[in-house]
Amino acid sequence: MNEFLQAIETFAQGSTIWVYLFIFFGKILEVSFGTLRIVLINRGERTIGAFIAVIEITLWLVIASSVLTGFKDDFLKGIVYAVAFACGNYIGSWLDELLAFGLSSMQVVLPDLASAKEAEACLRAKGFGMTTVDAHGRDNDRSILIMTMQRKRLPEALAILEKQCNGAVVTVTDIKTQRGGYLERTVRSGQLRNGK
Repeated sequence: MNEFLQAIETFAQGSTIWVYLFIFFGKILEVSFGTLRIVLINRGERTIGAFIAVIEITLWLVIASSVLTGFKDDFLKGIVYAVAFACGNYIGSWLDELLAFGLSSMQVVLPDLASAKEAEACLRAKGFGMTTVDAHGRDNDRSILIMTMQRKRLPEALAILEKQCNGAVVTVTDIKTQRGGYLERTVRSGQLRNGK
């Protein structure tokens, strides 16, 4: 291990394009892992978050030491490090959306009772569980659908609502935990889509 670290230190003292690429892509990887770690821990996935933290801090030690080695003589290393930090944040947030860990809560205010019935039937047919609440707006009676779902299914639910009821007001929030209800039963049975 000591020989490996010495080899990296010797490599990092150079000023070749490979050193800059090593710093750039290593920092992007490290910051992306850091973003995912924060997201996972905030959603209650502590074990996976802790495992990612080990990888993240190892990368940080290697990359930061590469930049600090001869930093005063080669200022370009610092610039590459800073740009990679910004790119890593962007890529980490993109990965969060792509992987879509956790749960989301969706509240949908439908403009009239007829469209509410149609949207509710279509969503239930696709396996979404929901609670329907009657509400009164300024102009007419409305319905509110309250749903909790896997974040991965959020685009599917939004597409259904857009197709069924264009005038719906939709708010989405991320949630950390849920106890009871339709989602818990279907996740435990491993059959989220058909709800059996």
